[in-house]
Amino acid sequence: MLESMNSWLESVRFAYEVQGVISMRLVQLAQGGPQAAAEADRMIAEKIGAFADAEMALVSALAHGEGLLVAAERAYAPLRQCVRANSHRLSSAMA
Repeated sequence: MLESMNSWLESVRFAYEVQGVISMRLVQLAQGGPQAAAEADRMIAEKIGAFADAEMALVSALAHGEGLLVAAERAYAPLRQCVRANSHRLSSAMA
């Protein structure tokens, strides 16, 4: 029971952080200029890299015989790290 509650809370926290990153990026994009163009380029490159890392983590976990839940958690880790890093970077830039 406690494990499922922790998973649920982590999902809610992640969704909240993702929404914050989206909001901060929209503000930067709406301001326009070279900073907005750089953020748009960074956003696309980061997504490609994060999803490639997630895919590699998933395939590696499955190739080593780990279960689907472990593989999903390993695939989720690069995405979580990318969102957290963007949240910190964008929060600092907004201040």
